[in-house]
Amino acid sequence: MIQVLQVSKSFKNKDQEVKVLNDISFNVGKGEIISILGESGCGKSTLLNIIGGFEQTTSGEVLLDGTKVNVPSQKCIMLFQNYGLLPWRSVLKNVELGLEKTISNAKLRTEKAMHYIDLVGLKGKEDMFPHELSGGMQQRVGIARALAIQPELILMDEPFAALDTFNRYHLQNELLRIQSQEKTTMILVTHDIDEAIYLSDRIFIMHPNPGRIHKEIKIELTKPRDRSDGDFQYYRNIIFKEFHFNRPETLLEFNI
Repeated sequence: MIQVLQVSKSFKNKDQEVKVLNDISFNVGKGEIISILGESGCGKSTLLNIIGGFEQTTSGEVLLDGTKVNVPSQKCIMLFQNYGLLPWRSVLKNVELGLEKTISNAKLRTEKAMHYIDLVGLKGKEDMFPHELSGGMQQRVGIARALAIQPELILMDEPFAALDTFNRYHLQNELLRIQSQEKTTMILVTHDIDEAIYLSDRIFIMHPNPGRIHKEIKIELTKPRDRSDGDFQYYRNIIFKEFHFNRPETLLEFNI
């Protein structure tokens, strides 16, 4: 479904050219959940923005269903950790936002929005405003809004980083439940090793200077997964070794 082909990205810094990404290639199949894991500054978010069409490559290309990605489209939606909700709109009106250009009939638009509000567990809260919701609920609204336009791909940049542990775990479970129903392809950028193992079919580990894919790890565990299970710890140890977590300064870059 998604092909990232020899993507490199450089930025100008005064008179120097700084290479942020170097020769990145991988494929993502329909319905997969992929995590991109790496230290701060390795170019994870830049890569995600390129896949979404928000930034252009210096060289290489990204294909979505065989078509080159040049600009953002409704085939691909980005979710951020700051939720991106419009404070003057209710839950219902926030979820309807992406439907307003495609569904002119107000009743049909509301019915579709309510379906996804129900799917994320917010039925009964459709008339509330963002400031009346917890962080976890606001992120659910963001997920419902993304799903309502039925994108082929959802990109997530640290979507649960601002939440406490309990809300983060709960939303991870909800994301897996929803994804199993909708079969939406997802690419997640995260610092959280456990989150990557818990959610992903495959993990791409990035190294910095310049950012590049160092290793691909296929997680061969059934979902939902048990974080205390020995098999889960097996993958955790593999990733620990990849980042040399015997170095204390490296621990600061990750949620451990």
